[in-house]
Amino acid sequence: MVRLATVAKAGSEAGMDLEFRNVSHRFVLEGAPLPVLDRISLKVARGEFVALLGPSGCGKSTLLRLVAGLEPPSDGEVVADGQTIVGPDPSRVVMFQDPTLFPWRNVRDNVALGLEAQGVLRTGRARIDETLRLVGLERFAKAYPHQLSGGMAQRVALARALVNDPELLILDEPLGKLDSLTRLSMQGEIVNLWRDAGFTTLLVTHDIEEALLMATRIIVLSDRPASIKADIRIDRPYPRHRGNSDLVTTRREILGLLGFEAAW
Repeated sequence: MVRLATVAKAGSEAGMDLEFRNVSHRFVLEGAPLPVLDRISLKVARGEFVALLGPSGCGKSTLLRLVAGLEPPSDGEVVADGQTIVGPDPSRVVMFQDPTLFPWRNVRDNVALGLEAQGVLRTGRARIDETLRLVGLERFAKAYPHQLSGGMAQRVALARALVNDPELLILDEPLGKLDSLTRLSMQGEIVNLWRDAGFTTLLVTHDIEEALLMATRIIVLSDRPASIKADIRIDRPYPRHRGNSDLVTTRREILGLLGFEAAW
């Protein structure tokens, strides 16, 4: 893994403070309100790596959409660096489960999309090359999506996010469709990039082990409408090992919170 050089800012300047202030959200389904989030209050410090765990459909991805500015909360507010989030911003970048690459554009051109949208492609060409080196794809810059493995396609999606020099990286189950070995490799690469760059990271995952290996904090959510059941700090050095006794104990605790004590 190439270490970050020109792409990311250094130290505490790179991240973003986040705060959810009594956030509730609901959708309208068949004419009736469907509550999804219930009075979420949470602070995320600059440079933290926070994982969101909870039952399927509880509202984890909805929280990420609110942070990304893709929609406003029904009640409360989401604040980034002291400012209420009212829409998308290049400083907050989302990486989804599906890489959603444009098949008619090669790897380099897919990575360049964010810079094109900001109108800074001409001055950002060196950043594209550096980001491709960061994710190990410099030799595949001219390849097309159909020529890539699943892991390589997700590396392109990661490069597309990083080239924007984000203060907040929002990860919505980005590794969920990868095979186990590729997933392990990508987990380590994302952690290394985060540690070098210092951006704040929010990760939604259904994988307790993934959260334990990657995050500095794990927020456990209840069934829909989601509220916070637990806020767990993971004070273990990197790289982490799944057999570590502290992580095993915390995994058991989280399983209990999610109602799976008997699965241990």
